[in-house]
Amino acid sequence: MAEVRSSTRFANAFQNKTVWLSGHTGFKGAWLTRWLLNLGARVYGFSLPPPTRPSVFEQLGLETQVQHEIGDLRDSDAVRKSLLRAQPDFVFHLAAQALVRYSYEHPLETYGTNVMGTAHVLEALRSLEKPCGAVIITTDKCYENREADYAYVEEDSLGGHDPYSSSKGAAEIVITAYRRSFFGKSPVRIASARAGNVVGGGDWAPDRIVPDCIRALQRGEPIPVRNPQATRPWQFVLEPLSGYLWLAAVLARPQLVNVKADNIAGAFNFGPDKKANRSVVELVCQVLKHWPGQWDDKSDPKAVHEAGLLMLSTVKAKKLLRWRPTWDFPTAIASTVEWYRAVNENAAVAGKLTDAQITGYENSARVARIAWAGH
Repeated sequence: MAEVRSSTRFANAFQNKTVWLSGHTGFKGAWLTRWLLNLGARVYGFSLPPPTRPSVFEQLGLETQVQHEIGDLRDSDAVRKSLLRAQPDFVFHLAAQALVRYSYEHPLETYGTNVMGTAHVLEALRSLEKPCGAVIITTDKCYENREADYAYVEEDSLGGHDPYSSSKGAAEIVITAYRRSFFGKSPVRIASARAGNVVGGGDWAPDRIVPDCIRALQRGEPIPVRNPQATRPWQFVLEPLSGYLWLAAVLARPQLVNVKADNIAGAFNFGPDKKANRSVVELVCQVLKHWPGQWDDKSDPKAVHEAGLLMLSTVKAKKLLRWRPTWDFPTAIASTVEWYRAVNENAAVAGKLTDAQITGYENSARVARIAWAGH
């Protein structure tokens, strides 16, 4: 695809701006870091070391491209010093303990990172005496999921069956309380973003279906599938990231969408269209169209609980932000497998391919006349 660049991507909100980003060494954080750099931002990253080997953070060579700081969200002083040293124009808080099954084994670490860690970021923002748009990322699993054929809206009850999901529901309550208690007249504007089940090149986490697929295919082994019939709103990694970026831009300049500022400082779902809700086995079969192999049903009736059905409504984001998803399910999976196969053959192409996929996604959004992409 020919490159099409528009100076109005995200209304040019990040050009020459400073961004403090927690979790920049993770999968989504690394993709967001790369995109922000392409948009002309200065990025200050605060995170634990890369959580996997390999890691997309290292594959993209990001350590030398950003202000890279290793730190723990549970250390409130470290968070505060890092954020205030950066004096950011924008904050994206992505760092989290993000694995459901790990949360059963390490519940206190999960709550400490996801609840208190979020509180530490918000507390640091209280001391920032300059305009800043802050987007706090949680998850689609923050809702009290009744596993019905229903798309959750932002006003639905929060909850969570497992420590991970409930920690994110609790984090949302903390965000709302801080916003109401401390940021009413502050130059800092705060919103939360809820998304999940993201696919894309460079995710190497354990207990996630796409990395499980890739590891098995690399070894020439059948793909182990724990929950074949579980349904998820699969989306390419750039989908929620485009929502986070546009939400931050609109927090700073609500006039971009002609909406009152108070209507933007809240929670937003970012997910795919309903037809992208597919079962795990459908996703696996889609992967196998692009990297031939086999899969095995490894269902375990004694396994810990994981949700079987989950959907989000994105009506609010579409109405207020004029955001909507760009790539459909087949394109998301094809792009994901393309990244893994190419990097598997030649690790040196990771950066070039990531940039090419970002550009391709931007082009698609621009053609679709999505608000953030410019016209």
